[in-house]
Amino acid sequence: MIVLTDVKKSFGDLEVLKGISITIEDHQIYGIIGQSGAGKSTLLRCINGLESFQSGSITVDGEPVVISDQKKLHLLQKKMGMIFQNFNLLSRLDVYDNVALPMKFWGMKTKTPEAKEKIKGLLKLVGLEDKIHARPAELSGGQKQRVAIARALVLDPEILLCDEATSALDPGITREILALLQQINNEMGITIIVVTHQMEVVKQICERVAFIKGGTVIAEGKPEDLFVRPSKEVKAFLQEESGHLPDTGVNVQLFFNNESSDDPVITMMARELGIDFSICWGKLEDFRSNVFGSLVINISEKDKEKVLAYLSGKNVICEVL
Repeated sequence: MIVLTDVKKSFGDLEVLKGISITIEDHQIYGIIGQSGAGKSTLLRCINGLESFQSGSITVDGEPVVISDQKKLHLLQKKMGMIFQNFNLLSRLDVYDNVALPMKFWGMKTKTPEAKEKIKGLLKLVGLEDKIHARPAELSGGQKQRVAIARALVLDPEILLCDEATSALDPGITREILALLQQINNEMGITIIVVTHQMEVVKQICERVAFIKGGTVIAEGKPEDLFVRPSKEVKAFLQEESGHLPDTGVNVQLFFNNESSDDPVITMMARELGIDFSICWGKLEDFRSNVFGSLVINISEKDKEKVLAYLSGKNVICEVL
């Protein structure tokens, strides 16, 4: 659906994007994660043509994003709905008219029976059919974001771009909004790009993720692979360490996927091999309702080979630290 090839973007002497290459598949929920100043929001604005870029290429549904061709760019932008961190609702308009704004922009009538049915249907989808005539000031933060989502869907986009869409919300409301985005993806088949600095957002809904740091992609892949078994760069980005490990013996890290995370491998190994060991560090995390994790154990040097052989026989991925 979206292909970025060696995209570079500068503001004067400041190079913000330093050759970004990413492929986002149709119907996918794709995460772009990074800390403030990493270049994620600039990248998103380049995708929808709100920002120009100096070199490289971006294609959306096979069409190149070309800022100079405004007619084609506007037609391309019509395929992309946008959701912002600060909701961007107009306080003087009620919920209905806020959702209808993109239709007005494109010269469509917003009070016809067809338009009313569509907008009411979208408000039902986001759970706000009873707030149709409310003003933004009467809504909670989560409700405002639901209005913004309905507005982003009103032109039947093929792509939904979310720029820190949950950053202003508390954890409980964030989970509800993410569940709504996942529902939209499942039921409507819309490709969703989520720009965020929140790890839980990526873990909950994204099928693939790109880590961006200093305008470059430092890692890309499935969230469970990158979070559970991170590279040195990703580990530094996450500021995650496996604690203070013992200086004696052998430290072995085990990685558990969804199939092996429920198996009592550790207790079975201790019983069957008749060995003692220490558990030094561990975590289990939920990725889209699948459990993945890792564990660091400390064993004696003399037990190293038989422990590694046992774990290999149980199809548990492990490595000596």
